[in-house]
Amino acid sequence: MSHFRRCYIPGGSYFFTAVTERRAPILANDLARDLLRAAFRDCLQRWTTFHVDAMVMLPDHLHAIWTLPPGDDQYSKRWGAIKKHFTQSWMAHDGPEKPRSDSRIRYRRRGVWQRRFMEHTLRDDRDYVRHLDYIHYNPVKHGVVQCPLDWPYSTFHRWVKSGAYNPYWGCVKGGLLDFSDLVKTAN
Repeated sequence: MSHFRRCYIPGGSYFFTAVTERRAPILANDLARDLLRAAFRDCLQRWTTFHVDAMVMLPDHLHAIWTLPPGDDQYSKRWGAIKKHFTQSWMAHDGPEKPRSDSRIRYRRRGVWQRRFMEHTLRDDRDYVRHLDYIHYNPVKHGVVQCPLDWPYSTFHRWVKSGAYNPYWGCVKGGLLDFSDLVKTAN
């Protein structure tokens, strides 16, 4: 059995990846996106406020950067609450799930999300910007769009509006990528 260790830094910023069970594309419809938004809203109301700095949702996974308030390191409980709220709502709407193993049944786990999530503690501004770029470029990386601006389920639009990104940053132009105007916060 592996021993999974996480880094908890009160008030820290973290990069996360949460993946659906067996990469089922359940997040590819409006109902799932609405339920996930509701799960995040519920978590933000129940727990000490934290900031979702960036996020992208693809059909089978999502990436996010969160910054927790000073003295708070409870991101695992928040992810547990978000995944539980989403799963209960999803099942109430007859959303499909992947077949469950005996272990999943025994521990009352549904076949909606992978059991764990991936976390990376952001070490400095450079690490933060690198992960911010990764999040916003992810739809292009997975081939769902040719430009981050074309993917509506991302905070890229919010960052463009703030002036941090050129709207055409990361676009595929004639088979070449345009990163000529990197995130301004990297300077």
